[in-house]
Amino acid sequence: MKSLTLLIRPGIFVAFIVVTSMSAEAQEAPENISFGEQIRPIFTEHCTACHGGVKQAGDLSFVYRHQVLPPDGWVVEPGKPEESVLLERVTSDDPELRMPPPDHGKALSKQDVALLTEWIRQGAPWDEHWALTAPILPSEPELQDRDWARKPLDTFVLSKLEKLNLQPAPDADPERWLRRVSLDLVGLPPTLEERADFLKDLGQSHTAPDSESAHTRKSSAETEAAYEKVVDRLLMSPHFGERWATVWLDQIRYADSKGLGLDGKRNIWKYRDWVIDAFNRDLPYDQFTIRQIAGDLLPNASIEDLIATAAHRVTQTNEEGGTDDEEFRVAAVLDRVNTTWQAWQGLTFGCAQCHNHPYDPIQHSEYYKFAAFFNNTKDCDLDQDWPIVQAPIDPSKYAEASELDQQIGSLRDAIWQQEFRALQESSFWKPLKGLKASSNNATQLAVEPQGGHDEFHTVGTVSRDADLTLEAPLPPGIRRLTAIRFTGMPLEPEKAVSDSEWGFVLSQFEAAVVVPNEKATKAIEFERVVIDEPNPFYDPQESLNPKSNSGFAAYTRINYPRQAAFILQSPMDVPEGASIRVTLKHRVFILAAFSLIARRGHLAVSDAPEFTALLTNADLKEQRRQLAILEKQRGGIPSTSVPVLAERPKSLVRPMHVFDRGLFLTKGKEVKAATPESFPPLSADKPVDRLTLAYWMASPQNPLTARVAVNRVWARMFGVGIVATEEDFGSSGEAPSHPRLLDSLAIRFQGDYEWRLKSVVREIALSRTYRQSSAIRPELQERDAQNRLLARGPRQRLSAELIRDQALAISGLLSHKQFGPPVHPPIPDGVWMPFSGGDKWVTPEPGNEDRYRRSIYTYTKRSIQYPMFAAFDAPSREFCTPRRLPSNTPVQALMTLNDAVFVECTSALARRMASFHPSPQEQIQHGFLLATCRNIRPTELKELMKLCESSGSKNPQSDLQAVAAVILNLDEVQTK
Repeated sequence: MKSLTLLIRPGIFVAFIVVTSMSAEAQEAPENISFGEQIRPIFTEHCTACHGGVKQAGDLSFVYRHQVLPPDGWVVEPGKPEESVLLERVTSDDPELRMPPPDHGKALSKQDVALLTEWIRQGAPWDEHWALTAPILPSEPELQDRDWARKPLDTFVLSKLEKLNLQPAPDADPERWLRRVSLDLVGLPPTLEERADFLKDLGQSHTAPDSESAHTRKSSAETEAAYEKVVDRLLMSPHFGERWATVWLDQIRYADSKGLGLDGKRNIWKYRDWVIDAFNRDLPYDQFTIRQIAGDLLPNASIEDLIATAAHRVTQTNEEGGTDDEEFRVAAVLDRVNTTWQAWQGLTFGCAQCHNHPYDPIQHSEYYKFAAFFNNTKDCDLDQDWPIVQAPIDPSKYAEASELDQQIGSLRDAIWQQEFRALQESSFWKPLKGLKASSNNATQLAVEPQGGHDEFHTVGTVSRDADLTLEAPLPPGIRRLTAIRFTGMPLEPEKAVSDSEWGFVLSQFEAAVVVPNEKATKAIEFERVVIDEPNPFYDPQESLNPKSNSGFAAYTRINYPRQAAFILQSPMDVPEGASIRVTLKHRVFILAAFSLIARRGHLAVSDAPEFTALLTNADLKEQRRQLAILEKQRGGIPSTSVPVLAERPKSLVRPMHVFDRGLFLTKGKEVKAATPESFPPLSADKPVDRLTLAYWMASPQNPLTARVAVNRVWARMFGVGIVATEEDFGSSGEAPSHPRLLDSLAIRFQGDYEWRLKSVVREIALSRTYRQSSAIRPELQERDAQNRLLARGPRQRLSAELIRDQALAISGLLSHKQFGPPVHPPIPDGVWMPFSGGDKWVTPEPGNEDRYRRSIYTYTKRSIQYPMFAAFDAPSREFCTPRRLPSNTPVQALMTLNDAVFVECTSALARRMASFHPSPQEQIQHGFLLATCRNIRPTELKELMKLCESSGSKNPQSDLQAVAAVILNLDEVQTK
């Protein structure tokens, strides 16, 4: 051993004892060390709590290579374990020196030390985390039994089993597979007709008990064709989208209510229908991604492109009085950031909101660079849900409505461009000086000169419904008046760019000419208002309506000065020495506490004939006439409003700042939109905006998008993903059980399958792996109880929606009606007690098909979950839920036995059984077959017959109801 004095920081020296001859544990390490599989997990478990992304004791982080390895790092000397401080500290017997310290965790095991030693000896190669490197198509593994595999994915599963000397399970019985694949693909059990057709194609009898089933020899090709026929039928079913849309709605936190506070209703069901339709028509996942992130920015965006962006308008809104809408607007933006990364990238990106990510190479500042992509949308935290699109109720009208909207948009823009040129032409305007300002209430005003004009501003607190009167002499040389310009500003203009203020709404704009020595004033009549943005929240023309409460506005916040030109009906001659008096009337306040009043501003006037020409120009008049015709035509298409994303004009872009410790009030340095450095860069030849981000997200170069998507499909079909932690593909998540299989699926999903999820689903459904029997063999019970090795078929309890939908289907009550507004099936008394009194739960009467719609159409209220869904682990949809964690509670059994829906299903199933055959035995056999997709065994029939005969009731219907209740509550029925 020898002593080594080490400079940790300038002026701080620490002495260590360095071991020159390493112990024998290093010999226990494998020859080839994998940093990602063997070293990073050691750092994550033992080191990053103190030396990670958040806390970097001694300026050391094991998240970043440059802090560990030379030339900047100092704790590891590649190739020289005997000179590496890292090994010294983890092997020290001195509690003052040992890492981790005794009060922070247990010492590293001999095996961990051996791995670290051999890693350093091999040169300390540092690889990026597997999830941050692009997948590479792996070569097909070598197998001992090549005949077992039916699909490419099977080869990777069998390869691992062979290495572990494990045998895969035999194929499941055809009926078992049929029920499994039907529930997985469409969320409904197979009908008896579908079962009979499948068994016929296999050459089997559909009436004989399983043990006595008559078989006709079928070739292997014919057998496979029978299975393929089933899967292809299910993939083409309109119910496929209903089953898989539920999975996506968990990710995107879809709800029919706004959350927080009042949790009022939100009319956004058209987005839910868009998702269902997208899955049904197998919209490629890259397009599915692009449209939801930036459909509004696509060239000639259609109605459906806009509806898709509602994925980011299901954020929660706080409608309580007294809240700051900017705080909750920012919260919505950050929620969009977190959801985008969880749903599409499978990373806990939100951990970087307050500090650097603890485990993954994502900097605090990078979080806000990414947030900048979403920070410039028009929406705010208010109950109007603006901006919206009017989506036709009938989807067949989408194309017509899209064409009209594009024509209307083009005309509006053409008209606005001509008008805006006059508004911004500085030579047309002469500012007012000598301004006097007063109000009709307690709102106090002051005037100060600013450059070439006078500016009014409020002093102290403003009062509701304030009328601000501004008067000033007309500038010399003005003999004719054609327009008046109002410029509304933040009270603190420089500060407001980063920290917006409450905006204003000019409910009415009135003006008059005051002639010296005359008592009467001459009212000015206005014809049109021209403003500085083409698509405002409120119609600025309403400022000329004496009964209006809307009008020209900076709604609801103001960052920059805003301008509007009020054009006179006809030029007005004014005498020399005249003054002009303008009254700004404000009638809008929000959230019960905040009056939207212009707190600073100034005026200018014009005698330019160009403003009058804007009213009389023949081409403009024709354009306005055509616009009115198109708007009337569009209004004739029955539509419903849907909140969507829309960008603010570039002139009003919000700057993005780093929030110190994640608090939006403490803004740090300004940042520009960018993606994290640990990921591939954005396209250099495209603008840095949300659309470019969407293409980046759906790019084959993105290492995570395809992996996360195929892993999600795998998890729904096998019960657990190849990466079990669907929400976390990062360093703190679980490593993939079959990494080469995951990459193979991801690469082929993007290439061979052209991003089509149905192709991935088809391969899995027809694979030998999926077709295995789910029976648990003794040798696997302890070794692989969770089936991570895939030595048997999937078996897990159905999701909440599938349990309810299956009961409705088996009983014959299920309605196959699709799409439309959410429905309100029965719920227990006393459950529905919303804060919002207008949110009524009106249950349809028995017999009304809306009472029996599929679960995806049930009204989803965040603060009051549908009780059955809550009992079976469905999320409240307040936040992105990448996976549901199943529970097993007595409430679930009580729900399926006593809930109104299941009681109705029990009665309906009993009636269905009774109508099948007069014999109780045949009735029970029929009910059991409906529920399980297999013939009942003699022992099972005997038990159910005993139940039927011993119920003590003289009513055969009651006897059958008892049997029906047992059948619907069988573990086999509620399990896939």
